[in-house]
Amino acid sequence: MINIVLLEPEMPANTGNIGRTCCAVGAKLHLIEPMGFRVNDKMLKRAGLDYWNDLDVEIYDCYSDFLEKNPLAAKKMYMATTKAKKDYTDVSYEPDCYIMFGKESAGIPEEILVDSRETAIRIPMNQNIRSLNLSNSVAIVLYEALRQSGFAGLQLKGNLHHLNW
Repeated sequence: MINIVLLEPEMPANTGNIGRTCCAVGAKLHLIEPMGFRVNDKMLKRAGLDYWNDLDVEIYDCYSDFLEKNPLAAKKMYMATTKAKKDYTDVSYEPDCYIMFGKESAGIPEEILVDSRETAIRIPMNQNIRSLNLSNSVAIVLYEALRQSGFAGLQLKGNLHHLNW
């Protein structure tokens, strides 16, 4: 199971969208305090629709609390940041890896990034843009990790509801 880690998320709608995406693919969501909202925030529930109750989610008091409760994360953590040298497609994601995203306003603090040069990843974009929307960024990187595993465990074919192909 891929793990999505949000460090100090600020916007409930983005977090709700990310939760919904995690439900769609069977990923676990890790939320690290402080957050800019409460988990019972109506914007969070609205964006996550009725999937929020099915989400595998855990909340941590701080980054050290997260690392203490997830000891493998330190060895299998990819840091999504605009400051990285590698593109998100340049790495091979393990099925049980962790992919961290920072808060919308500041990203992952450099104090955390400095020791993660080899596992820091970026999404290429126009140099005049500071960053992409957080929920879009999570979806882009998460689906690359899933693509590398052949979308294991996911429904690969759809059907029409009322007509046939």
